[in-house]
Amino acid sequence: MNEANETIARSPAVAQILRGLELTRDLYVASILIGERYSGKRTLLKRLFPDLPRVSGEDERALSAALEMENALIITEFEAVKYPRELDFQNKRILAVADGPVDPGILDEKFAFIYRMPPLRERPEEIESFTRHFLQEAKDDLMIDEEIELDQARLDLEQNLRSLKASVYREALLQSLNATEIERALERLFAQSLEGNNAYRDNLGLLERPLLKAGLARYGSQLKLAGVLGINRNTLRKKLHEYNID
Repeated sequence: MNEANETIARSPAVAQILRGLELTRDLYVASILIGERYSGKRTLLKRLFPDLPRVSGEDERALSAALEMENALIITEFEAVKYPRELDFQNKRILAVADGPVDPGILDEKFAFIYRMPPLRERPEEIESFTRHFLQEAKDDLMIDEEIELDQARLDLEQNLRSLKASVYREALLQSLNATEIERALERLFAQSLEGNNAYRDNLGLLERPLLKAGLARYGSQLKLAGVLGINRNTLRKKLHEYNID
């Protein structure tokens, strides 16, 4: 069992779902797990039922065939099933996953147990653990040896685990780049976007803005930063105002 699977049950809400699924894992009943996309519903079911066949509710023919052949089945994208009332769950162990709303009448008619997975932003215990897991994964995949300090404000939870993983990978990659690699990235960007009659002025901010923001964060003083940059304080103040940097 990998770290991602261990992590997903650290919050009280998800631990309660896990206990419920474990208690009914050998019963021939239908259960459904509802929640936002990429919130970990499939990971949780994979942890508990790694060998159960899976079929998408989007594939009507495959779903009908699977229900005829299998006594235990995981149905993903259940919200996409066109005719849910026609499904026969009698004497079967069904575990369904829905990323969107399902008619309450269908839920009451077809499922003995209904679980709701909270979005990742409501599970702080798991955000920290998943962040560590994805960071180690990113360092392994990108062959990064140096330490990476993640800015929590830059972590993206909008799409739950998917966007969190992507944001961790981006931060790891950005922090691992050296000056030559950053220069090559900027060269590629300019090669694709350089146009117009005032391209120098339009693109100058790509160089000045991060320099000024980093300088203020490091020195905390406009006077000190002006001295480090070798410009007078009025010029620095003008540039900070121009780029709307506080």
